[in-house]
Amino acid sequence: MTGDGVKGSGNTGDGLRSDGTFRLIWLGTAASRLGSSVAGVATPLVALEVLDASAFTISLLMAAAWIPWLLIGLPAGAWVDRRAKRPVMIASDVVAAIAVLSVPLTAWWDVLTVAQLLTVAVVIGTATVFFQTAWTSYLPAVLDHRQLVPANAFLYGSESAAQVAGPGIAGLLAGIVGAVAGLLLQAGTFLVSAMCLFRVRRPERRTPSTEQPDLRREIVEGARFVASDRFLRNLVSHGALSNMWLTGYQALLVVFLIREVGLNAATVGLMLTLTSLGGVVGATVAPALSRRLGTARTLVLCKAGAGPCALLIPLTGTGVRTGLFVIGSALVVAGVVAGNVVSGSFRQTYCPPHLLSRVTTSMQFVNLGTIPLGAVAAGALASLAGVRTSLWVMTAGFAVSGLVLVLGPLRGRRDLPDRSWGSVPQLQH
Repeated sequence: MTGDGVKGSGNTGDGLRSDGTFRLIWLGTAASRLGSSVAGVATPLVALEVLDASAFTISLLMAAAWIPWLLIGLPAGAWVDRRAKRPVMIASDVVAAIAVLSVPLTAWWDVLTVAQLLTVAVVIGTATVFFQTAWTSYLPAVLDHRQLVPANAFLYGSESAAQVAGPGIAGLLAGIVGAVAGLLLQAGTFLVSAMCLFRVRRPERRTPSTEQPDLRREIVEGARFVASDRFLRNLVSHGALSNMWLTGYQALLVVFLIREVGLNAATVGLMLTLTSLGGVVGATVAPALSRRLGTARTLVLCKAGAGPCALLIPLTGTGVRTGLFVIGSALVVAGVVAGNVVSGSFRQTYCPPHLLSRVTTSMQFVNLGTIPLGAVAAGALASLAGVRTSLWVMTAGFAVSGLVLVLGPLRGRRDLPDRSWGSVPQLQH
């Protein structure tokens, strides 16, 4: 049941649930998100258990997964814009599944190496760039515009649920059958995603263009729009700085909890699951906060307020002090997710529709491009001064990064600026 036509009731949740095309997209996306969430814990556990990897090696694995955004993010956005999105997404899923499957196979044959793990991380990161870039434009190409807001609500809800369940599943599998089993689950979810997308039969709406495509010009247009707007510049500056520190300390969390605090894999998975609940809370309260405080105040409060909460994490120890990790991490995740809900809605309504995908890619290029730097810096510092000291430095940097927003052009504003572009669906707060 793929649903060849757009349902007349597509502007409601019930309409979406009866839409076969959306059900396939929803199931595929949820499966892929769950696999990625599991892998976020399973991959460092494999490196620790099978290869006895150092903290620096673990940080390199995270850096390798994000480097493709820096290397190919901009041209990938313009390249995907010219092509049908579904084949790109299916190919990305298949490539990622094959790469992931190579890890448990070589681990069982006792030939797994750090070089292979790094290569797999780069391949999966590259596939993710193309999948995410295509997915951004895929929903508007197969759904009616009235379906977009409820569709995104369903998909974001599934993503939050996957982020909650994934770490716990990875920790449970590691405790029962070993960390490698988590990667088998991830490969399976990529294949489920590919099969669901393959079954979609509704054709994509393509925007005809009479101009000869110019990759360089299209990239420059998106980057120039971001650079010329003071609000987008401020969000990008904060995103780049905060992501560097945030990912720096997150790259060390599994190593810290297992080797410094002395927890087992199952307990680590449980603690990270509790942490992820903060994302569900953040996504839930963001609309109410926006209505009560205003969108600009909510954005600054949530994103800048998340930083100091991270300072609880290096204080984590045994016994009741493990609660400091859960509280601090959950508050960080809640603030970041709530802020992202507001900033993502702002970007959708503020940017011209014909530039939206390129503006998004340009912002991701800067925001995500600092992640490898933060991960490598944290790992190098951990090797020199210890994991806990590195956590203190990284969380302190994250704590003060919010000043970019506090002192920026949003200061004194109640709401974010708005523009009317006609066909762009307004997200309600």
